[in-house]
Amino acid sequence: MAHIIVVGNEKGGAGKSTVSMHVATALARLGHRVGALDLDLRQRSFGRYMENRRAYLDREGIDLPMPDYRELPDIAPDQLEPGENIHDRRIAEAIAGMEQQKDFILIDCPGSHTRLSQVAHTLADTLITPLNDSFIDFDLLARHDGATGKILGPSVYSEMVWSARQMRAQAGLKPIDWVVLRNRLGAQQMHNKRKMGEALENLSRRIGFRVAPGFSERVIFRELFPNGLTLLDLRDIGVTGMNISNVAARQELRDLMVALKLPGVEVAF
Repeated sequence: MAHIIVVGNEKGGAGKSTVSMHVATALARLGHRVGALDLDLRQRSFGRYMENRRAYLDREGIDLPMPDYRELPDIAPDQLEPGENIHDRRIAEAIAGMEQQKDFILIDCPGSHTRLSQVAHTLADTLITPLNDSFIDFDLLARHDGATGKILGPSVYSEMVWSARQMRAQAGLKPIDWVVLRNRLGAQQMHNKRKMGEALENLSRRIGFRVAPGFSERVIFRELFPNGLTLLDLRDIGVTGMNISNVAARQELRDLMVALKLPGVEVAF
């Protein structure tokens, strides 16, 4: 059965699609069979990335490893059982069509609370939550007292993850491995950066997630999107020289893949 990776939180602009693109493509380049779904039916950043990649490969006449991206199937109302939610059926059929043939299925969720996102979280073996290094984003996980530094309680997204964990436990499924990524970290040891690190470590012990390094803000990620490429593809398309920023970004991707501790994955790039 495929190991399901869900990339989600309830805030836009945290880097979910960038993480999805690079993790899914890295796994494919490492030789794994990867399926991919985009549940953001309106914006479809991850889906457009996959379309860009296919168009680039066809246009250039080259072959690079690529995840098997699929759209959610359309379901006619008369196909539903009494009381069945159409979104539940759509994602269930999409997963069923891949879970026996794939090693991994990566699901990119929208930056808002939707039924599709809620269902996807209950399916997650690994949950990746990208977070900008800011207390604005931290508020998505927990309410924080700015004067004392104390955590006052879980916030909306943490409560949704807790609910997903409970449903998995009731179904006899293994616990979710929840990984929070610190994206857009500043290069210097700033006061806010240190406070964020302490708050995340404290919260991780309370509600059960791991903290991992994410991506810095780099122009290269935006430049590669129109062609559906990643840093790992550059040598295959004839780019021989990489600047310091590109080398650092490649190392960030490697560090992320190691930190995820996905089953059967040996990071070799």
